[in-house]
Formats: sequence, structure tokens, C-alpha cells
Amino acid sequence: MSSAVAAVGHAPSTIRSELPTGVLRLELEEGRSAFASLLDFAARANPKRAFLFLSKVLGKHYPSIPSEMVSVHRQLAATVPDAAGPVVFIGMAETATGLGQGVFEAWAHAHPGSSPLYMQSTRYRVPGADWFGFDESHSHAPRLFLHLPQRDTDRAALAAATQVVLVDDELSTGNTFVNLVAALRRVMPALSRVHIATIADFTGDRRALLSERMGSPCSIGGLLRGAWRFEYQHGAVPETLAATSPAQCSAGHEVQIEDAGYGRLGRTTCVSPSNRLVERLAREPVESTTLVLGTGEFMHAAFALGRALELRGVDVRVQSTTRSPILLWGAVGHILTVPDPYGEGVQNYLYNVRPGQYARVLICHETAPSDQLIALATTLRARLIHFTSDDHVEEIPVC
Repeated sequence: MSSAVAAVGHAPSTIRSELPTGVLRLELEEGRSAFASLLDFAARANPKRAFLFLSKVLGKHYPSIPSEMVSVHRQLAATVPDAAGPVVFIGMAETATGLGQGVFEAWAHAHPGSSPLYMQSTRYRVPGADWFGFDESHSHAPRLFLHLPQRDTDRAALAAATQVVLVDDELSTGNTFVNLVAALRRVMPALSRVHIATIADFTGDRRALLSERMGSPCSIGGLLRGAWRFEYQHGAVPETLAATSPAQCSAGHEVQIEDAGYGRLGRTTCVSPSNRLVERLAREPVESTTLVLGTGEFMHAAFALGRALELRGVDVRVQSTTRSPILLWGAVGHILTVPDPYGEGVQNYLYNVRPGQYARVLICHETAPSDQLIALATTLRARLIHFTSDDHVEEIPVC
């Protein structure tokens, strides 16, 4: 099922899409030739934001090729301005935790000898860790947390850093980043510059105001640039499509999670999957494509495993489950309701994956093995790969 997208009149930079929830008009200033390979449109069951710019290179709602994801990571890392001292990277939950860590790693590889710090926002709380909260007002689950690093050296780097790099898949109003920067100033007293790395910068006229709103010079590095306008059609979504409401996705209780060291408490090294695991999986005969599936915010370890397999000649796609409610339309051709692996009591989804579609499915998870994970693995005829740390990854038997 494809979205209804058309160029308007004699202005090829203008794209108009008729969604079940309204009409979206996108005016592209830069990146028209790359648009189709990077993004498509989807409709959401969310009155706060009834559409979605769905990325094809994010590894979230759409099957992505690891090497194409690496290219995006490198391009966005190259937009980061030079800065004296440590640079802090923050990936935005839920959708861009993998992108954020990928950009951090690409920048680190391009700057040997540097000491960048990676952090990610999260919907969950880590017991015993200091944190602060901020809001993502347009989201179905607006409350986000950022935990402070545990190690003294990382906290010192955070306090000394003059530049923070905020990473998300799409930038529209900038409100979430303004909220985050205001909160960051309490723990980053030396902060004097903000850089936003994003696949799609759709701030339009708002772009010029970001520096003033943040109280510091703000630069934006993106692969696409433009502005959007959406005309919401009240009552336009059939009841069969609107069965999943945003209330169902935000009604969960606060969940605490033991962090496995992949970013919530700060990280200074790149993720490197176990060579023994990679070699074993690479040797297995597989008739066609392997799907490496992340769970919720736990995206980057799945990407790292998928990339390592791809480098050994395996045909791989990377994706993740999500709690974001999207309608069956446009870039979303199939919806699979899946159990919540975090015990949050919130409905989770897997888009564009049908049971039996892939010859092999590897589910990468940070949470302890549970009935929910086993149910997901059973539905997809998948295997569970439990990541407790870089040095300890184990396959969990699924009966």
C-alpha cells in the first residue's frame, strides 16, 4: 500500500500527501532527490500529531539495510561543528536512540583520540541514578527522562562540555529540544553551543528562532530541509483504523529498568557485538534475509549485530518494536500487535513485518527473558538474544 504523494504544479519541491487523517503539504528546500530513499509518509492515531515522517534508514518502523544506516550516521556526524573539549551526544527516545548512538560512534571514529560522551533520553527510570525530566509535547507519551552518568569522569566531561549534539530522526517545532536544553543547563554550566543532527529538518520559518529560544547559538545538520503544513480532518479516520488510540499507549505505569550499559547512564565507547556470537550466526546457512529486531529503546545493539553480520556477507535488515501507534496506510503495509517486553502495560507494535516473512529473526533485548518475549519470539519463529553487557550476550531457548 503506497501513500498518495504528488508534486504540485510547477514546483517540484512541493509534495502533497492525502492521509486518512488530513492533508500534509511539504515544501522541500534541500534534498528533493534523496527524499524517496530516506522518508515516506504514515498516519497516526494521535490528535496531537496525526501524521508521521517515516524514515526508511532509521531501523524503527521500516526494514533498514545496515550499510545504508551507517551512511546516514556518517553524514550526520560530519555536520557537527568543531569544539574544544568533550562533546556530548544525546539520542532521543524512543525512535532515535539507535540513530543517536550511531552518530556518536561515527563521530568518534572520525575523531580518534577524542573523548565524546553519549547519553540517551528514556521513558524508563534506572534505580539509584540521578535524573531529570522534560516533555515531548506532541508525543503519545510526553514524559522523558535523562539520567546522569554514574562515573565521575563522565560527569566531569558533562560539566565541562561546551557543545551538545542532539540527535533525532525529524525536527519540526524544536519544542522538545528547547525543553531539554533548558534542563541541561543545570548540569552543563559551560554549555555555549547546541547542534541538532537530524535526518529531516522541517522547522521552516521556526529555524531562525531556535538560537534565541535556546539561549545559545544553535546549528542544524540534516539530510533534508523544508517546512510542513497539515490540515487535520476531524472524523476522517474510520473506526477500524482508529482502534488504537493514543490513550492506550500512554496509560502505562512508570517502569524502572536495570541499565545494561548501552547509553542511559552515559557511554564513551562504541558497541561491539561478541565475535563468537557473530561468527556463529554468520556460519549458519540461511536461505534468504535475516531480520535483526530491537525492542523498544534498545535499538543500537540490534544494528551493531546486523552490521557485523552484513560485513560477513549475510543479507540483513534491521528494525525495532515500538509503542508508537501508526495506522495501516502509506508506508505501513502491515501491523503486528506485540507483547510489551518492558512490563509497562502499554501496547507495542511491529510494523511492516509479517510472521514467516524472514528466513531468520533474531530478537535483541535488554530486559530479562519473560513470557512476553517468548510470545513475540513464538509469533515470529524467532530466537532471543539477551544483552546484559558488551561482554555477556546469550541466546535464550524458546520452546
